[in-house]
Amino acid sequence: MQDIRKQMEDGALHPGDRLASVVDLAVRYGVGRSTVREALSSLKALGLLDIRQGGGTFVRNQPAPELQGDEAEAWMRRSESLRHIVEVRNVLETGAASLAARHRTESDLTQLQATLDGMAAHLDDETYGEQADVRFHLQIAAATHNPVIADLMESLSGRLHDSMRDTRALWFYSQRSSSERLLGEHAAIAAAIRDSRPEEAGRLMSQHITKMAQVLDEKGARL
Repeated sequence: MQDIRKQMEDGALHPGDRLASVVDLAVRYGVGRSTVREALSSLKALGLLDIRQGGGTFVRNQPAPELQGDEAEAWMRRSESLRHIVEVRNVLETGAASLAARHRTESDLTQLQATLDGMAAHLDDETYGEQADVRFHLQIAAATHNPVIADLMESLSGRLHDSMRDTRALWFYSQRSSSERLLGEHAAIAAAIRDSRPEEAGRLMSQHITKMAQVLDEKGARL
């Protein structure tokens, strides 16, 4: 991550340039593909790269507006917005997971499993992972069979996607985590819902979302 960023700063990589593939970068740096994906995701979260599904990774024409200027000050502005969304998610989705464990149908479980299967089949595709992540959480809201909860989650879907994109990237980098580990957390939540364990489903969901707040704190502490 630091080397790619230095290439941008030194002019070796210009706005609009397309980076080498994940496979080629892994060979060049002598690391695993997951390490490369995590580095690219972190640079994306910093507003320095665009990752296009099926189209490659490109240097942004200019940094995201909220990330221009002093990095620490810019991050404080961005993290405050993300933190507010994470707090709302923790309140709303912890309860939703518990209710889903009580009211889910076989059709709900089939949809959740299909999303998990898609995540497992596309571990190398970060754009797909982001979209599947949002879909998974919306499906849990729908599984409550409470239309108010489902509507609230749908109304947040845009902000939900933005927050997941950035916190996923930072989580991968700061926690040295991976798509496989994130998939495991989703699978555990789905299993608690499937087995009708509302307390466990709520606990796992809260734990899952609280990690995102911890990532924001860790990033702020490093700046």
